[in-house]
Amino acid sequence: MTKRYALRDDQWEQIKDLLPGRIGAVGVTAKDNRLFVEGVLYRYRSGIPWRDLPERFGDFRVVHTRFSRWAKTGVWQRVFEVLSHDSDNEYAMLDSTIVRAHQHSAGEKKSGDWT
Repeated sequence: MTKRYALRDDQWEQIKDLLPGRIGAVGVTAKDNRLFVEGVLYRYRSGIPWRDLPERFGDFRVVHTRFSRWAKTGVWQRVFEVLSHDSDNEYAMLDSTIVRAHQHSAGEKKSGDWT
């Protein structure tokens, strides 16, 4: 069975050398940076809480801790800056489940509002 990734191989090639934990970098070498990044993308695309992250991505507590560390050190900012240059707007859409209106915005016009 072929693995399906959220990131294309060319996108992964653009960012893999920006990530901590890679082979040859200072510090601990990560087991699988791509799996971790895919887990984070899966979580955000599906909108699930961290605790519902599938086991194939590892312990959700470890994934969340690592995600938070990368966020604090600017890793995600650098990754998105690189990937945004290759944007095709595939995921630029509005979904009615995320668009909210004020409770009074759809109300009926009051008398005297007619011009």
